[in-house]
Amino acid sequence: MKNNGLVAYLLIGIGVFFLLRELRLPIFTDFYSWPTLLILVGVAFLIHAFSTKDFKNVFPGILLLGLGIHFHALSHYGFWIDHWGMYTMIVAIAFLARAVKTRQGFIPGIILLVISIFAIFADNQPGWFSWINQFMSWVERFWPAILIGLGVYLLLKRK
Repeated sequence: MKNNGLVAYLLIGIGVFFLLRELRLPIFTDFYSWPTLLILVGVAFLIHAFSTKDFKNVFPGILLLGLGIHFHALSHYGFWIDHWGMYTMIVAIAFLARAVKTRQGFIPGIILLVISIFAIFADNQPGWFSWINQFMSWVERFWPAILIGLGVYLLLKRK
């Protein structure tokens, strides 16, 4: 039942997205994009996590919801921060939200949150911090290759 519920929420969310897209309602024209799909999938994970009290799905729910909101805001709001620290902040919030329910992941969440806040808001960052900026710019450029590598690793690990 638990997995069927998640699939059901995903199907409902994606169905609503495509139905609204076909109806072309003027109020939703800004939401016919792939970040909206990320938001819907994240919300489906969260609804499933809280309705079944299976809180391991809080992490992917917050992660996908946060990424969807971030990408949507980047394209629609000029004041939104476009910095790699936002990605680590989203992961930190996901860790902390899951930790509230499962009591696991407080330390990584706090560490990532401190790094994010420091990276985004510190004007004078120390010299040793530049390697993180270089690494994150490399990750931003080659993230599809990282996903491919992770997928190959998971396939080979199963055997």
